[in-house]
Amino acid sequence: MPVKSGFLAYHRTGGDLPPLVLSHGLTDNGLCWTRLAAALEAEFDIVMLDARGHGDSSRISTAASCDPAQDIADAVAGLGLQAPIVMGHSVGARATAAYANRHPGEVAKVILEDPPLLPLASAEEVETRDRKFRAQVARFQSMTEAEIYAGGQATSPSWSPEDFPAWAAAKRQVDPEAMPTYTQPWQSEIDRIAVPTLLIHGEPALGSLVSASAAAEALALNPNIRAVQIAGASHNVRRENFPDYLAAVRAFLGVASSA
Repeated sequence: MPVKSGFLAYHRTGGDLPPLVLSHGLTDNGLCWTRLAAALEAEFDIVMLDARGHGDSSRISTAASCDPAQDIADAVAGLGLQAPIVMGHSVGARATAAYANRHPGEVAKVILEDPPLLPLASAEEVETRDRKFRAQVARFQSMTEAEIYAGGQATSPSWSPEDFPAWAAAKRQVDPEAMPTYTQPWQSEIDRIAVPTLLIHGEPALGSLVSASAAAEALALNPNIRAVQIAGASHNVRRENFPDYLAAVRAFLGVASSA
């Protein structure tokens, strides 16, 4: 679909059902939500976006041209969605939060899967991080999809086989400029969300980007937020403990647990 300065690709399950918009994490694509979409498509019309610089969406011309929250807003408007549920993982969760924060009351519910609730980085830290990210992207693009797939299985043996095909394909689609640079603290992206919001995160000791203190601060900052920690999960919560993750999501959305 056309958006400002480009286009966004998406996949949609369809049906006359409440809309649920999913925004993926860094180096993923929309189809990385396939397992969750399959579990929820009977209850929701699910839209899986390819973020700018990922999947089949537009590349990133300049950092200034990339506003992931605005891209979500443009996608919601372009698809004619009314009061969607919005959900994201990692940087997609940050974008989702920022979108909901800018549009209070225009979404039904919000789910944030392990957003990076981290202090702003210094200019030197940003430069180092971006350089490492570009090198990582170059490494992915020098590999075959099969090599990436095999490497993922070796490093993440607890993931379901369903998770790897889209994950591996996505790695070769990433724009080297896709690493976001945050100029506003995360607190300013959640303080005005006006609807029920679920912060679902893993264990910091395992690699979650939501510390206990950050989760507590989020809850204190906005009474619409509740938090759930999923045992045994790190940053990729749904991939590392899908049953408990899905149960928490279903409970929050008010849909019956699958048999």
